Amino acid sequence: MTDPIDPWPGDLVPVGTGDMFVRGAPALAGAEPAVFVHGLGGSSTNWTDLMDLLRRPPADGRDGPALACEAVDLPGFGYSPVPANGDYSIDAMAVAVSDLIEKRGNWPVHLVGNSMGGAVAVRLAGRRPDLVRTLTLISPALPDLRPRLIPLRLTLMCAPGVGPWLLSRAALRMTAEDRATLVIKDVYADPDRVHPKRRAEEIAEMTRREGLGYADAVLVAAARGLVAEYFRQGPRSLWRDAVRVTAPTLVIYGSHDKLVRPSVAAAAARVFRGARVVLLPRTGHVAMMERPGVVANEIRGLLAATRHTAPVGDATATSG
Repeated sequence: MTDPIDPWPGDLVPVGTGDMFVRGAPALAGAEPAVFVHGLGGSSTNWTDLMDLLRRPPADGRDGPALACEAVDLPGFGYSPVPANGDYSIDAMAVAVSDLIEKRGNWPVHLVGNSMGGAVAVRLAGRRPDLVRTLTLISPALPDLRPRLIPLRLTLMCAPGVGPWLLSRAALRMTAEDRATLVIKDVYADPDRVHPKRRAEEIAEMTRREGLGYADAVLVAAARGLVAEYFRQGPRSLWRDAVRVTAPTLVIYGSHDKLVRPSVAAAAARVFRGARVVLLPRTGHVAMMERPGVVANEIRGLLAATRHTAPVGDATATSG
């Protein structure tokens, strides 16, 4: 078994909401900008393998660009410091990502989001169409109130006083290795697909986060922000934002996803205009980590299909 590559290096980037840690993969000349947004409890390293594939031109001669890939650590996650305003809502995260895109000055970008990051990406694409060239969503956390065990566990964690208590109890009972094993079991259809190096990286990150002193509070606050979106009604809801999306869209679900119900794919196909909606067999919640090659091929198909279409906006036209 070949060892996977190391995570891409990164730096803190000042944005309007505070510093945000951003990892970048070396880009070829003419590569088009892409921004990747992780899910709840994740980080920019979730995109390591997919970024490696997409930063290269298609090997099969397919039309479509290589991507200049940047993955963010959302405020309070990964190596990003906590935001000064303590706001972990989906709105605040969307603003943080849009601030980064505007700071880079090379929009519109190919925007990719997983889970909570998918919700952030939908909000951004729905309300700032000028910033988004294409939209790819991987198991996006869009409102679905039908009960499932793991989402119910997440909702329970959001109850006042309950989340910190549950997490502190878990910390007493479980090692970082135990917690990493539980997370992998929750998000992969087949945990045996996780390379030992990636498992070791996950354990190391769990250990590092536990020593920060604020990681559990950030997790609970972000979970509350996400759950609040599930109950939001009217024109500012995530499904209404999905209706507003004008960028060419790809939505990927996993057949064995334990967090996002695979049947939501039917709703996504109805709501996102002209989107390609894909249900991957034997795949869990993090398809970009479990099956990066398959996801890369799907994204390349989206890029090839939109290669000769004019972007919604450009940095010169929008920033002026």
